Amino acid sequence: MISENLQQLKATLKPNVQLVAVSKFHPVEALQEAYDAGQRVFGESHVQELMAKEEVLPKDIEWHFIGHLQTNKVKYMAPFVSLIHAVDSLKLLKEIDKQAQKCERTIDVLLQIHVAKEETKFGFSPEEVKELLADGTWKDCRHVRIVGLMAMATNTDNKEQIAQEFETVRQLFQDLKTSVFASEPSFKELSMGMSGDYLIAQEHGSTMVRVGSLIFGERVYL
Repeated sequence: MISENLQQLKATLKPNVQLVAVSKFHPVEALQEAYDAGQRVFGESHVQELMAKEEVLPKDIEWHFIGHLQTNKVKYMAPFVSLIHAVDSLKLLKEIDKQAQKCERTIDVLLQIHVAKEETKFGFSPEEVKELLADGTWKDCRHVRIVGLMAMATNTDNKEQIAQEFETVRQLFQDLKTSVFASEPSFKELSMGMSGDYLIAQEHGSTMVRVGSLIFGERVYL
């Protein structure tokens, strides 16, 4: 079932779009099944769960942390996490840098942009992210590499609104790519789109979609 779901889903993705299989709250067996079907990138949003799964699953899995991250939890995943999707403050960026340095590695991150019309979502506004990058303090973080942006659209059935929000982030991404990160070819990822809106997201430049329920079915709360 999971392998069929993956096949069907991948058939709807553009060639340059990477699939992050959102595996939070799903048992190790389900992840193993997806792995056996060829999936290598998994997204988790709870540090404890991520650590437990990383311990027992194949070592060539690329783990992405996709949830809201507290600074005191960074140290637990710093040795192995491939990409942190939701950096929403300079404080968090500095903590990731500190822990990455201890592990003698560089951790790739995305800056989270808040465009949704919902207070519960985290992230920088487009203006705030421009201010942060113009300030230049972030350049002191030698063990962190900002490789792009991440955003979530408003949870709504209004497809025009979703498209508009994704387009706002795409334009910001292009703007930063040609200005602040003009000499950084690694700034190339735009993580937008989930099970309900990934098709719209990829029409607006997404390079990475975070999909869970279409692969694993509804979440099983452990």
